[in-house]
Amino acid sequence: MAQDDPKLKMIVVLTGIMIVSATVLTGIFVFTKPKIEAHKAQAKKEAILEVLPGSKEYKTVKKGGLELYKGYDDSGNLVGTAIQTEGSGFQSVIKLMLGLDLKEDKILAVKVLSHKETPGLGARMTEPWFQKQFKGKEFSDKFKAKEDVEAIAGSTISSQSVADIIENTIEEVESAIEGGGE
Repeated sequence: MAQDDPKLKMIVVLTGIMIVSATVLTGIFVFTKPKIEAHKAQAKKEAILEVLPGSKEYKTVKKGGLELYKGYDDSGNLVGTAIQTEGSGFQSVIKLMLGLDLKEDKILAVKVLSHKETPGLGARMTEPWFQKQFKGKEFSDKFKAKEDVEAIAGSTISSQSVADIIENTIEEVESAIEGGGE
C-alpha cells in the first residue's frame, strides 16, 4: 500500500536528486577551491607589485592590526608600502590596493580591486585616468571630490567614496606606524 503512494515516491526521488546534487556540488567545490585560492593569491601579488612601482618582491608585515606589504626593488631597497583596504561605495563595498611612500607621505598608486558600482557611472573608477589622479597626492591633501579629486561625471558619491577610503586608510596606516616597530 505504501509503495504505491505517489507522495512517498516523489519524496524518495527528490531526496535522491538532492543527495546527488549536493555530492556533485561538494566535489566541484573541493576540486576548484585550491585553484581559486591560487588565483586570488596571484591577483593579490600582481596588485601589490603594481601599486609599488619598481618593486620586485614584497614582505608581509603585521602592524597595529593591519597587514602591510613592504615592497623592495632588485637591490633590496624599500620602494613603498602597500595595503589592501575597503569601504562603502554608492551600492556596495569598494576594495582597493593602495601603494604608499611613508617617507615622503605620498601616494604611489591606487588600484581598484573590486566594486559593484553602477555600470557606466561609478564603475568608471577602474579607468586609468581616475586611479592615476591619486598618484603623488600628499597625505595632507583634502581628498574631496570636485576640489582636489576629479569626480566621475554623474558619480560624485562613488568618487568621494574612493577618496574617503584612501584618506581613512592613510590615517590608519600612520596611526599603526606611529606605534613603533617595522
